[in-house]
Amino acid sequence: MPEVTFDNLVDDGNYLASERARIENKVILDELERKKKARTMAVPTDDNRVKARLREIGEPITLFGERAADRRDRLIYVLSQINAARGEDVMDVDAKSESESEDEAEEFYSPGSLDLLEARRRLAEFSLPRAQKRVAQQKLDSKLPLSRIIDIRKRVFADVKTFSNLGSQIGDERPISLVRFAPNGQILATGSWSSSVKLWNVPACTPIRTLRGHGDRVGGVAWHPQATLTQSVDSVNLVSGAGDACVNMWSLSSETPISVMKGHQDRICRVAFHPSGNYIASASFDTTWRLWDVATSKEILLQEGHSREVYAVEFQDDGALAASAGLDAIGRVWDLRTGRTAMVLDGHVESILSMAFSPNGYQIATGASDDTIRIWDMRSLKALYTIPAHLSNVSDVRFFRSDGSIPAHILQRQTSRPTLVNGTAEEAEESNGDEGNDDSAHPPPMTTEQRLESLAQEWRYRPGLYLASAGYDGLVKVWSADDWQLLTALQTDGSKVMSVDLSADSKLLVSGTYNRNFQLFACESGM
Repeated sequence: MPEVTFDNLVDDGNYLASERARIENKVILDELERKKKARTMAVPTDDNRVKARLREIGEPITLFGERAADRRDRLIYVLSQINAARGEDVMDVDAKSESESEDEAEEFYSPGSLDLLEARRRLAEFSLPRAQKRVAQQKLDSKLPLSRIIDIRKRVFADVKTFSNLGSQIGDERPISLVRFAPNGQILATGSWSSSVKLWNVPACTPIRTLRGHGDRVGGVAWHPQATLTQSVDSVNLVSGAGDACVNMWSLSSETPISVMKGHQDRICRVAFHPSGNYIASASFDTTWRLWDVATSKEILLQEGHSREVYAVEFQDDGALAASAGLDAIGRVWDLRTGRTAMVLDGHVESILSMAFSPNGYQIATGASDDTIRIWDMRSLKALYTIPAHLSNVSDVRFFRSDGSIPAHILQRQTSRPTLVNGTAEEAEESNGDEGNDDSAHPPPMTTEQRLESLAQEWRYRPGLYLASAGYDGLVKVWSADDWQLLTALQTDGSKVMSVDLSADSKLLVSGTYNRNFQLFACESGM
């Protein structure tokens, strides 16, 4: 299959030619219209009144595991279905407030610069082949036998369950707000409320240098995608955002910033590097998130859309989408190539504090002050699962991600094992045991090439298979990312865990806490 590019992308304007397509399109439009009318419907916020109304219309007043917010959403859905069946526009449960009707403003567009237009074209050119490659790999993964998938899950999850405390280090004079591993997994960056960013060797936990340039607490830290790999140490390797409303870009060879980008009117909470390394996003308390050009250190996009402070921002691995969320308890997914909203993440009842795209490209995890993690599916445009994650705020969520290659420490261990010559070896004879044993019960050992191929297949499948979360209950938890079950809970030595991250080689997990330290956890395969 030829590589998809911006130039050979087909624009099919006749997609409604068939009668079937017209019918399907009508169903979609009717459903969108129903959801639009449902949003304008005023329903009780008091849980007792919601239950009473559900009883009136013959619905169960509660379902197993249903929260008050979910119950209210169910009432809205049922009433909107009744409206659609009756052909009515609105069914008044309570008097419709004027403020809600005023919110129905017509769509408007903000003028953009030529730099933004060029950036959107470059983002499309970058993301299309990556999306094509991801989908091709997912098609291969879908053909794996179920027994092989179960085997991979067992091996990976058994390894994750062995995470144990490796050590901790006092990282600063004030709370550690964010921790992030470098792409090579050998350097850790920490941001703190003391306005400094520090670099550490891991797992030794020895300091490398302190980056000084902010005038207030650091909220966001992010690595360049190629930092510590192919990026020069004198180029931009790291970005940080802080309460002084500045976005600073750093090299690994200096303690002062390469560039300071100003534009936000309030504190910056999180920053993110685009997968291309050419753009940076920053989320701020001024209710906007902004896109910056790394090469020119200029702002190319100021994106509004939130009613309150924006706390989190992340990029999809393909580079086509960005997601933002904030204290309005709403998340939004943005198509960077067109500037349009691709999805609204509406379901949390309190502020969203963290978010992460899954490496599969179509799922998003959001952690909030309502103590839950919600998993969103962009294909169905709805929440897929709600995890009752922590006893207090979910401060950070991170999927395991890597480039799919076998880490060096695992590769070395496999190649050092005894190899087979002509398909036989002493260990093969030992495994066969007595002559009367069934051959199917003792399959012959694999050759080195077979072991490496099996490992390569496992590591291509592994990214996105689990995620870690941090909470203000002092725990770091690791969850499976297919059935969303708890794999392990790690107790930290802090009452509030501010941040968490997973190294790309799967060896380490790190947490940053309110009591000024960071703590390393290692699994058995990485020791």
